[in-house]
Amino acid sequence: MAEFKSDIEIARAAKKKPIMEIGEKLGIPAEHLLPYGHDKAKVTADFIRSLSGKKDGKLVLVTAINPTPAGEGKTTTTVGLGDGLNRIGKKAIICIREASLGPNFGMKGGAAGGGYAQIVPMEDMNLHFTGDFHAITTAHNLLSAMVDNHIYWGNDLGIDTRRVTWRRVMDMNDRALRQIVCSLGGVANGFARESGFDITVASEVMAILCLARDLKDLQKRLGDIIVAYRRDKSPVYARDLKADGAMAVLLKDAMQPNLVQTLENNPAFVHGGPFANIAHGCNSVMATTTALKLADYVVTEAGFGADLGAEKFFDIKCRKAGLKPAAAVIVATIRAMKMNGGVKKEDLGAENVEAVKKGAPNLGRHIENVRQFGVPAVVAINHFHSDTEAEIQALKDYVASMGEEAIICRHWAEGSKGTEELAKKVAELAESGASQFAPLYPDEMPLFEKINTIVKRVYRGSEAIADKSVRDQLHQWEQAGYGNLPVCMAKTQYSFSTDPNLRGAPTGHVVPVREVRLSAGAGFVVAICGEIMTMPGLPSRPSSEKIFLNKDGLIEGLS
Repeated sequence: MAEFKSDIEIARAAKKKPIMEIGEKLGIPAEHLLPYGHDKAKVTADFIRSLSGKKDGKLVLVTAINPTPAGEGKTTTTVGLGDGLNRIGKKAIICIREASLGPNFGMKGGAAGGGYAQIVPMEDMNLHFTGDFHAITTAHNLLSAMVDNHIYWGNDLGIDTRRVTWRRVMDMNDRALRQIVCSLGGVANGFARESGFDITVASEVMAILCLARDLKDLQKRLGDIIVAYRRDKSPVYARDLKADGAMAVLLKDAMQPNLVQTLENNPAFVHGGPFANIAHGCNSVMATTTALKLADYVVTEAGFGADLGAEKFFDIKCRKAGLKPAAAVIVATIRAMKMNGGVKKEDLGAENVEAVKKGAPNLGRHIENVRQFGVPAVVAINHFHSDTEAEIQALKDYVASMGEEAIICRHWAEGSKGTEELAKKVAELAESGASQFAPLYPDEMPLFEKINTIVKRVYRGSEAIADKSVRDQLHQWEQAGYGNLPVCMAKTQYSFSTDPNLRGAPTGHVVPVREVRLSAGAGFVVAICGEIMTMPGLPSRPSSEKIFLNKDGLIEGLS
């Protein structure tokens, strides 16, 4: 039996090529790559502008079933598919999000793929990388500081301190900061008020960076951020505080996509990182549109299951950026099907065909949901060594009964060799011209109807419910000209409902909307559902307890 190697051991042994060679494969001149060491670089805005007018390649989305503790491997499959497409002779680029320190030191331990389907440098990607998240955190908190500073120095804009909506952020899970009182300590420290912290990946600045087309668009969107309201409930914008220019300066370098490589030396853009359960869950428009000009195929992912990440990818990112995906891949595992079928995590190693069949409707629901957007899809069964032939066949038969094909993928253990069949199928779907992509709802639909449409058609709930104050707020935004915006659902990733323990494919549940937030700069309305938090907390035994430097000064515990 082959010796088991951890993700970090595999990544550390990678035979990386100088990043200039990776750029050369894409036709990016060395002078248009800004190196961050030898193995990562940013692509200049001038080079990106020079690509205008070039034909776009085919866009492929990788999505998944609802996540379970059993693991799905969506990023791993994204990387494996990108490598697989290159293996069969296609020119492909991978586009994924950057990792947030909060979940890396909380639950996940890493977010660069796994096994022999990884993006490197893995350690850098899972830590500070090129500093993009720090720039976003700083730009966001500069605006926070300017709000309180303006109030302190006379409040010429007439901000109602009870109606300051702009909070602070940090890139770490810290439940103690969800609700705070700031400016305590007397006259010299300003006017005390209630506020709070969100995690950086939930910041509207993150969403803006990921949806902006260029620096000019970035600064306009930053200026459109609503930070507070006056007593007459009229909005106060970031541009009213003259904050947009300085924020854009802080984000100038962060706007440029980061070029890195896979273990097989294929190119990857890793840029931006909004969460999918509390934000829109996609890498940057800048990275995706640049990649489409440089390759025949661009493989990207959207966070969590198709009910969250894919829905927002289609309804927000594609709508706003004019993208037309050619195909989709839905990742599932036998283990996750068994867990959806009621098997406990500790019992997943034993064969249980009936549990696979019982849990398969969760996958079926995601297949139906992707179909609603008119995008042809294939199911990728991410293989685990404990999977049995009978279990695999049961899932394949179920997918066939849904009119789709399921393909076993062994990229974790075999790299691109394990995704050849999937790559061929994806290329066939993408080239078939079968995609008839369209968002789920029209721009002109009222905001609460948009929320209800997602609840009924994607979550299969009976309805969305909200207090009168929430409905009135939505109506006020419609009257102010924001009614044409898409909605971004903030909801648990673990279920189609707002109950994280309700697995499978539930129907008829009610989805409570407890709060709505207007992200005027990003261009969407956030509907916060159930008990979801925009600042996560650490678990009882966070991953950080197992992350350390060994005696040789090397990092252990990232995965």
